[in-house]
Amino acid sequence: MKRYNITVNGKTYDVVVEESNGSAPAPAPISTNAAPAPVQAQAAAPAAPAPAESKPSGQSGSVIIDAPMPGSIIDVKVKVGDKVEASTVVAILEAMKMENDIVAGVDGVIASVNVSKGDSISAGDVIITLE
Repeated sequence: MKRYNITVNGKTYDVVVEESNGSAPAPAPISTNAAPAPVQAQAAAPAAPAPAESKPSGQSGSVIIDAPMPGSIIDVKVKVGDKVEASTVVAILEAMKMENDIVAGVDGVIASVNVSKGDSISAGDVIITLE
């Protein structure tokens, strides 16, 4: 066990953390002298698209870029036939009042654009496909 003093927003916390050998995740007991500070949520980075094993109906590309979270499309940066490189922003998704860049995970050519500006989408919905 290791003991740490951590200061968050001006409050000092006395924290005890149990070390693990890394072979199996074990819950680490935590004790503090004060109430825990609220945790601010941060937007997760968009997930990199993976090659599709089978194409959903209506999709023409072999690489699918899907929505990592529900939200609204506030901009589509590409059109069918555009060449893109890995990390190119292809759309912008607004979720929880934050703008999230949706990026191509691989180099390719846009095969289909399945959303329009203003569309509401769910997590996992196909946004764009690439060839």
